[in-house]
Amino acid sequence: MIGTYVNTGTILSGGLIGLIVGKHLPERLKTTVMQGLGLATLLIGMQMALSGASPLTAIACLLAGAITGELLKIEQGIELAGEWLKTKTGSASPTFVQGFVSSSILYLSGAMMIVGCIQDGAGGDPHTLYVKSLLDGFAATALTATLGIGVIFSAFSVLLVQGAVTLLAAQLDFLQEATILATVTATGGLMIVGISLNLLNLTRIRIGNFIPAILYAIGWSYFSR
Repeated sequence: MIGTYVNTGTILSGGLIGLIVGKHLPERLKTTVMQGLGLATLLIGMQMALSGASPLTAIACLLAGAITGELLKIEQGIELAGEWLKTKTGSASPTFVQGFVSSSILYLSGAMMIVGCIQDGAGGDPHTLYVKSLLDGFAATALTATLGIGVIFSAFSVLLVQGAVTLLAAQLDFLQEATILATVTATGGLMIVGISLNLLNLTRIRIGNFIPAILYAIGWSYFSR
């Protein structure tokens, strides 16, 4: 769990820095930073989506995940959690929920999270999660400066979800197989592309409802080996 603790800490630290810096930035600069972050997120997502897995498999998993997520109303649940946190903290930020949802999914939809959790939980090697922590910390600074305090609370999403995967890592070591990682990475990449479109205000995609796509990607790859 040490890797997850460090990851949670870097998101909190990066978010606090962004919160302080963001107060001193003019709105036009925040807009430009958000657009730059959106473009960077788009590049990362595209690289992941085109990383080698079959595009049709990733698309099929994405669509199946979207249908499942819509039926279960996953994003609505995440947004309700964000609204609850906003009420409890007394925040007046109009982007609190967007920051919480977008950053939570961004931190938890990548293959680096899965690989890092397996290495940390099964082998006691947290180095991959340390690298992820560094990247997440910088992202938290930029996101919080533009989307506000909601991003900071995504650290607790990481602590709960990533921590749970780490604790189950001894039973999930099959996720290290190349075919499974490739499919998870490609599917997660498509989700991150969706986040980038939201950050760029080009559309409004309910990315939270795509979360089951990761489970479909794992299941598809496992049973088609």
